[in-house]
Amino acid sequence: MSRTHSRGALVAGGTLVLLLLTAASCDDDDPGVRLGTATVGTVDEIVEAPGSVTARSAATVSAPAPGTIGELRVEPGARVTKGDVLAVIDSPELRQRRDAALKALDAIPSGGGASPGDFAQVRTTTDRKAAKAFDEALASIGKITDPVLREAFERQVSAAREQYQAASDAAAAAVRAVQRGVSSLGQAISSLSAAQRLQAQQAYDLADAAVDALTLTAPVAGVVQFGGPAPAAPAGLSALTGATTPSEGVDSSVFEGAYVTPGTPLLTVVDVRKLGLSAEVDETDVLLVKPGVKADVELDAATGASYPATVRSVDLLPTTSARGGVSYRVRLDLGAGELTDGGGAAPAPRPGMSAVIRLKVRQAADAVTVPASAVVSADGRDTVWAVQDGRYQAVPVRLGVQGEETVQVLSGVSAGQQIVVAGTDRVQPGGEVP
Repeated sequence: MSRTHSRGALVAGGTLVLLLLTAASCDDDDPGVRLGTATVGTVDEIVEAPGSVTARSAATVSAPAPGTIGELRVEPGARVTKGDVLAVIDSPELRQRRDAALKALDAIPSGGGASPGDFAQVRTTTDRKAAKAFDEALASIGKITDPVLREAFERQVSAAREQYQAASDAAAAAVRAVQRGVSSLGQAISSLSAAQRLQAQQAYDLADAAVDALTLTAPVAGVVQFGGPAPAAPAGLSALTGATTPSEGVDSSVFEGAYVTPGTPLLTVVDVRKLGLSAEVDETDVLLVKPGVKADVELDAATGASYPATVRSVDLLPTTSARGGVSYRVRLDLGAGELTDGGGAAPAPRPGMSAVIRLKVRQAADAVTVPASAVVSADGRDTVWAVQDGRYQAVPVRLGVQGEETVQVLSGVSAGQQIVVAGTDRVQPGGEVP
């Protein structure tokens, strides 16, 4: 990040300050000295930062299991709403697992089928089958990229595990009661049978849910693009939202019949209904940036256009800038732009486009201002050459908001006072003003 003014890299903006400049010179041999007048106006202090256009949200849909793309129902550039079916994966492995689970469920006898001698073995086998079903379900869930769907399946597995554990514990308690002679054999058989049937039903339900996950739906509304995240962009030009960046171009590997492995990114849905910006602000300037601060934005891809923006948030944790320094990510809402030559609306940006963001971090209205060129450093203090009693005199000043063209003077100079605005290096203390 840079501040473009030589005294602090700040840019003047806001109300145009009219400096009543008067051409003058110290003498006929020194025409380089120019006088002006301190006046009242508005000064904007600008922090300039690199950044990029971001989308409202973006999400990549990946293959949840090994298989082939059986159906591809969208084309690149298609607009979809949340929940629309994008593709269907054909996974023989998951379908075989569901068929096997259904067969095992149908094979459970209605009366249980366990005898007193094999109670312990039946319970151990049932527990092992349940654990295997839960592990397989969790492995399948781990490949689902839609966070909402993944969380729902995780809750389903967690609830099923707790339910089965309660049934298994009940069966074990019933068996112990029979062994102590305080319960009937029928109660133990019934409890063990219930645990067996519950385990088989849960194994089928989880396998069926995994098959359902092969139908890939849009997690957000937006525009479809084939493929997954793009390679990481340089610092300051990264990430659409802090979520997922869509890949560049069309992924030629996405087509019906293509073989996919678990986790293969297939499609990315980008919500561009509301665009934003991600700016990298240097640590030396970030304390000046607050939510609500306005900004002007220029895009490399839209020459001659200007876009308004407003700071939405400032990250607390730092990042490393492209130059190796510490910077903080600032997120902004981006408005509709206009062509600076008055030619009408500017073109709509695309996510990932690089931008220069000029943040108006401070403003002083109705302030005493002088040209930035009038302020010099003398003995380590900001100083202005003022005209007093017809002679030049160095006057220490205290500055406020500083701009590239003008700066605010808090003390030392008053509005209307005549000052040297150019050629300060030619002025001598006490020199007579021609």
